Amino acid sequence: MLIRKEYIQSGVLLGVWEMTESREELLTQFPATLRNEADRYLEKVRSERRSIEWLSTRMMLFQLLGEEKMIFNRQNGSPYLEDEKWLISISHTRDYAAMLLSTKAPVGIDIETHTERVARIADKFIAEKEYIDPKQKTVHQLLHWSAKESLFKLIGLQGIDFREHLHIIPFIPAEKGEMHATETKSATPRSFTIRYEVHPRYVLTWTTG
Repeated sequence: MLIRKEYIQSGVLLGVWEMTESREELLTQFPATLRNEADRYLEKVRSERRSIEWLSTRMMLFQLLGEEKMIFNRQNGSPYLEDEKWLISISHTRDYAAMLLSTKAPVGIDIETHTERVARIADKFIAEKEYIDPKQKTVHQLLHWSAKESLFKLIGLQGIDFREHLHIIPFIPAEKGEMHATETKSATPRSFTIRYEVHPRYVLTWTTG
């Protein structure tokens, strides 16, 4: 079900969906004009989880915009809408999906449920110069990962190494706020602002071009 629909700035719409429905429940709500697309996808995918993620994001798009639009994927996996009136970014995690839509510029969004497992891979995406608050180690690591995922989706370049090319400027996590980052994969380094929120069950980050 859609648990959040918010224009976070002019022409930029944020949505969060809690995946509480079964595949069958989602199908009963699916717009009739998109049902053929759903049937074709579900014939190819046996995973219940992937099916629910796919159906949930399309239901979320329908409820956010009030229009029946199709989502396609480029060769690199990034999503786009057929009419391209909105630029789109999508993220899934356990039990949740998030979507960011913009009429103006590229966007990137990521949602991650709280997990201690992030500590096992932290060295692969956090550089030595990046700061992690020891009092909030897990959530801070998770925010770094999520922020870099959002940046990766926004930038759209292949071959990006999260540790080598994406750099989070030191900050202390709060319940919500913003962090700043730089990207050094391009010939000309760029700076970005990433918004973040820490919820009881997940963290959410997003950025706009």
